[in-house]
Amino acid sequence: MSPDAPVNHGPTAYDRPLGEGEAEDLLRCICFKTGPPRAVGVELEWLIHDRERPWTPVPPHRLDAAIAALRALPLSAALTFEPGGQLELSSLPADSLMACIDTMSTDLAAVRTALGRLDLAPVGLGVDPWHPPRRLLHEPRYDALEASLDRSGPAGRAMMCSTASVQVCLDAGEEEPGPLGYGRRWQLTHLLGAVLVAAFANSPYRQGRPTGWRSTRQSLWADLDPIRALAPSGRLAPRDGWAAHVLETPVMCIRSDEAPWAVPHGLTFRDWIRTGAPRPPLRADLEYHITTLFPPVRPRGHLELRMIDAQFGDDGWIVPLAVTTALLDDPEAAETVYRTVKPLAETAGPLSAPRNPLWVGAARDGLADPELRATALTCFEVALDALPRLGASEAVQRAVSGFHDRFVARGRCPADDLPALLAMPSAQATPAAFRTEEGKKARS
Repeated sequence: MSPDAPVNHGPTAYDRPLGEGEAEDLLRCICFKTGPPRAVGVELEWLIHDRERPWTPVPPHRLDAAIAALRALPLSAALTFEPGGQLELSSLPADSLMACIDTMSTDLAAVRTALGRLDLAPVGLGVDPWHPPRRLLHEPRYDALEASLDRSGPAGRAMMCSTASVQVCLDAGEEEPGPLGYGRRWQLTHLLGAVLVAAFANSPYRQGRPTGWRSTRQSLWADLDPIRALAPSGRLAPRDGWAAHVLETPVMCIRSDEAPWAVPHGLTFRDWIRTGAPRPPLRADLEYHITTLFPPVRPRGHLELRMIDAQFGDDGWIVPLAVTTALLDDPEAAETVYRTVKPLAETAGPLSAPRNPLWVGAARDGLADPELRATALTCFEVALDALPRLGASEAVQRAVSGFHDRFVARGRCPADDLPALLAMPSAQATPAAFRTEEGKKARS
């Protein structure tokens, strides 16, 4: 989620004002880099709770100690922290599903050990079920982010400071049409996305109370700025649609060497280019602007699927990563699942419409929705069939099968287990209680 500063590629490209045509060309080129799907990545966000008393807020000095300890670790993944103190690990692109899982598992083991020494633990839940939003990181970009999101209500602060996710990153796909073509994959990710929201919904509580949503995290995204968190219009081809969406979305902030950063109201990036005020935008500003857009699927050369709640259990994240990769990167599975989810388009309506009914139903009802349950059953069966072809280990296959049996086959999602866990006596409702049998089997 965090809008990271872009990498500077040299003064020539970054120091001259950006023209409108140049911006459109850049967006078409840098956001959909095509080729046979090979690389797999994952971004894991975690809430940090007291290991024994997770309902007790972690004070800033303990979080500072945790940050210092984690930054001293020799991790393969990039380590960052969200405004509310959530931990994020972003893997390097791996050349296979198992390489991604193995590398991230090694990093996570080191992270858990380091946090454990401080009596803390990373907890996988889509929304913090106990604590109100509390911003702990104060930087110009987060000040600007908060000021901009506050204009549309309290959901922005909750999203910044109280949410966590599993973000699956896969190659955009091939240039040519077909099951692995980027146009087909772009459409498939948006239809499959609602199924992933429902199957992995894991945030039914907020501030100690049930919200009425299986995925409260997804409901918060829907309540954000009505443009910033939406998918581009489906009326245009992916490259053209994304370029138009980026340029027509209001600028969240204008960076400067001095704080606070300016937070304009209603100034689209296209208008900023045309007016050149308060200063002409540069290419670096365009790349930064992209990081302040929060659609369900964000093209950043690869496709970044952002709709999955964080999962409880030490290795709960492996299941959505494995299922999503199998359904998109195995050609046979991709063709079958495309035919399976395509009928959802008839009832979905445009994803660029606020409160899209398919996604609202997925977030509210999870797999209690009969149509989503039937679709999820097929998707998991197809994924289980494809995983051996992708070289998935037997432990990973057992984890996916166990999730299928425990949740999908019964029309349930992880959120349906949380009421029982949160109703435990306080001394028992520790992060250890969120470990699933599937995760234990995957570690064995």
